[in-house]
Amino acid sequence: MFACRTAGVDQTRALGGAVASLVHAGDVVVLVGDLGAGKTAFVQGFAASLGVTAPVTSPTFTLANRYEGRLVVNHLDVYRFEHSGEVQDLALPELLDEGVTLVEWGDTILVALPAEHLSVTIRFGDGDDDRSFELRGQGETWNRRADRMGAALAPWCRAC
Repeated sequence: MFACRTAGVDQTRALGGAVASLVHAGDVVVLVGDLGAGKTAFVQGFAASLGVTAPVTSPTFTLANRYEGRLVVNHLDVYRFEHSGEVQDLALPELLDEGVTLVEWGDTILVALPAEHLSVTIRFGDGDDDRSFELRGQGETWNRRADRMGAALAPWCRAC
């Protein structure tokens, strides 16, 4: 696990970009945090790092946005889901076949997501724009990337 801190939205975006430098097609990133914690800002930096030039916005009402970059970025928001069965409406298996998928509020549908994923928990910090992050790789593919992740996240993190 890596514990990180940012001081402002630009740093949150930069942290997202650092994580993007580690992903491969088929990866899933589960984003957890209260409303306004910075999940979408994280995705913005992540997508920009992968060459996405389109504006990245929260898919709260559309449920899923797709962006083209060096990898396809699938950005899902399952906040309004009342039960995990609603995941079928997203055609999740098809999304996972192409690009990388980031799921805001993904902890609510973990049973429908691959066991191999990166979990990113975002919490409010002491200052208005401060955030703390816990990044935890689940599964062997993320365990193999732990050293590279530590190096990429060094400006914001300490290993736990």
